[in-house]
Amino acid sequence: MEENRIYIKNMVCQRCIMTVSEILKSKEIAFREIGLGFAELEKLPADGKLLELGTQLSEVGFELIEKRNDRLISQIKSLIIAEVYAEDYSGAKLSEILTSRLAYDYSHITHIFTQAEGQSIQTFYNSVKIERIKELLAYDEFSIAQIADRLGFSTPAYLSTFFKKSTGYTPSQFRDLPEKDRKSLDSI
Repeated sequence: MEENRIYIKNMVCQRCIMTVSEILKSKEIAFREIGLGFAELEKLPADGKLLELGTQLSEVGFELIEKRNDRLISQIKSLIIAEVYAEDYSGAKLSEILTSRLAYDYSHITHIFTQAEGQSIQTFYNSVKIERIKELLAYDEFSIAQIADRLGFSTPAYLSTFFKKSTGYTPSQFRDLPEKDRKSLDSI
């Protein structure tokens, strides 16, 4: 049902999915499924209603995506965010995840992404991981060892080195900061 799928930029969390769901309901647009970066509609609305939907989505920070490469980039970002935020980290190679889900050669995916975003897929992935680590440290619910395990780091020391190289702080130093400098995922 790819022809009834719309792609939406800046959907990065469950709250985004709920917001898009409410907007679609308010516009009386029936849908089958909503996921990070997309909504599978029962049928595509008329152009005028689609334009209204785009306007309402933009009012809350989302954007309808029309170009194929833009859709691909949005899908890449959504898959990376979903992988990093999954409760059960798969440990699979990023290239394998993306090629199996997107049905494109990895070199094509990386070329399109790097050209459009000005950063590599790996750099984006690392940035999302850093923000996830910051979030888990700020909540102070997990030890550094648990965070390392949860995010697929081989050891807590490797997580600490990775984190310090990116932020300038060890995880313990970051946890002790009064103001935690975090970025929203849609700004990475």
